[in-house]
Amino acid sequence: MIKFRFFVLCIVFVGLGLAGAAAARACEVFPANNIWNTPVDNLPLDPNSDAYVATIGQSSVLHPDFGSGYWPPTSKSPIGIPYITVPGTQPKVPVSFYYNDESDPGPYPIPPNAPIEGGSNSKGDRHVLVIDIGHCILYELFDASLQTNGSWLAGSGAIFNLKSNKLRPAGWTSADAAGLPIFPGLVRYEEVTSGEIRHALRFTAPETRKAYVWPARHYASSYTAEKYPPMGQRFRLKAEFDISGFSAQNQVILTALKRYGMMLADNGSPWYISGAPNSHWDNDMLHELDQVTGDDFEAVDVSSLMINPDSAAVKTVGEP
Repeated sequence: MIKFRFFVLCIVFVGLGLAGAAAARACEVFPANNIWNTPVDNLPLDPNSDAYVATIGQSSVLHPDFGSGYWPPTSKSPIGIPYITVPGTQPKVPVSFYYNDESDPGPYPIPPNAPIEGGSNSKGDRHVLVIDIGHCILYELFDASLQTNGSWLAGSGAIFNLKSNKLRPAGWTSADAAGLPIFPGLVRYEEVTSGEIRHALRFTAPETRKAYVWPARHYASSYTAEKYPPMGQRFRLKAEFDISGFSAQNQVILTALKRYGMMLADNGSPWYISGAPNSHWDNDMLHELDQVTGDDFEAVDVSSLMINPDSAAVKTVGEP
């Protein structure tokens, strides 16, 4: 099986200003043999595929939960999950958690201008994503709020070494319900315009099971029936789905959904895929994706790729 790397081309921010007109560095987003970066188009179906699709919603449409501008239009809430990059010299500040027992302790290199999902007045998940490009470390917070003394208060927090395949401890959440990182599963504008997305995407479903499958580490449900998908369940767009009538940019997204699929990461609206906000997105064009329904997806069994349940590394071709 061929694996691909994907990178974040990071513009370096220092404090509130841009440090150099073309200051950029590429951080590999997990090793090439990471499950996020592995195609699943040739893997077998999960035995519960039909039940999972029916539970999430056969007629519910695929929804791009990202775009340009604000939603609602009169708000100051950017559409999507934003992130910011900082240099390795970014000062670290204290972070306090109210789910302290499953959070990676601070300090975190979060600048005071770090964007919050939904804006500073959001009542939603309020994720904050920061990438230290000097060390290729990803810092993520859930329900984050900047305090007057420059520290941050958050529900939970997780730190990921982008050079490592190590997973969080079994049973631990992250800034996401499934205990997964958020950033690697975002649709980003620069990837789409490059012509190819080389990783799995992140999506949500209304009801999940009290279970998780590799590489997820945490569940967020009391339902035990087999019809409910577990956190971390991989889905892909069916190979026979015709994408020829979609715009070029949406074909990039749909091709990624066929080849790399998407991981169930949180409870939420059905078939909502996550992305980063960008002023260049064409929201009308993105909503072409509403033509895709749950019936066009199938659940995938990725268990054959697992080497170690505590690692996101996958088996290579010919490996037993």
